[in-house]
Amino acid sequence: MSKIKIFGDSTCDLPKEVLDTYGMEVLPLPVFVGEKQCLDGVDVTPDDIYDYYRKTGQLCRTSAANTSDYINFWKPWVEQGYEIIHFHISSEISGSYNSARLAAEELGHVYPIDSRVLSTGIGLLMLTACDLRDAGKTAAEIVDIIEERKKKYQTSFLVDVIEYLWKGGRCNGVAALGANILKLKPRIDLADGQMLSTKKYRGKTEKCFAAYADDLLAGRDDICLDRIFVTHSGIDQKIIDLAVNKVKEHQPGVKEILVTRAGCTISCHCGPGTLGILYLYK
Repeated sequence: MSKIKIFGDSTCDLPKEVLDTYGMEVLPLPVFVGEKQCLDGVDVTPDDIYDYYRKTGQLCRTSAANTSDYINFWKPWVEQGYEIIHFHISSEISGSYNSARLAAEELGHVYPIDSRVLSTGIGLLMLTACDLRDAGKTAAEIVDIIEERKKKYQTSFLVDVIEYLWKGGRCNGVAALGANILKLKPRIDLADGQMLSTKKYRGKTEKCFAAYADDLLAGRDDICLDRIFVTHSGIDQKIIDLAVNKVKEHQPGVKEILVTRAGCTISCHCGPGTLGILYLYK
């Protein structure tokens, strides 16, 4: 049996205990706090990012990893005889996949995968790859299966604090003003690798998140119930509990519900008060 490691960028938002359980590693992506370059989850946290914005009115910036970052990250494992499958945030959003592709061509024994999603949507694919690895599949077989599985995802978030999207250029000022006045909360979906606003919910926060969860979960028999993620960027615990209870109510056969907090790269763009329910389709 070949030796295979499953890797990802820090945008996968998987907690350390999950990474350790499955023997996975992540490459922290750069985050700029003002002019200072930090590494996602290493020397900067999402709360640091929010604190910087409160103090300065300026958003922190994210950046892609470069080719040498990937080569240095992978090389020790390749030298030990491992084949590596590395998952990346959608190439429509970041240049990391393109850097990794060039690095893989130079180093060899590495399979970069453009997930076409973000956050724990990537994490779901990484865990699926681990399951396939543990079932004895080769690296090439895993990649072929994942390329098909990655077309069957539900990755979306409901955003409570819209100013991060506005200041980051992902919605215009008029739309942001209207959303605030009307108490609208946009739902952001990943479609064809891109972030799209697909629906707006109106009303109190708890009501909006309940409606969002119902839309995703109620009456569905096409959800893969091995794992469902509830991922947030820092939000009231009662909203997290509401989402978890909605998963249990509508999908009682789910084997595992994983509650995770998004890292710096994702939080830079969506801000606090964002929560998503993520799963794969059968």
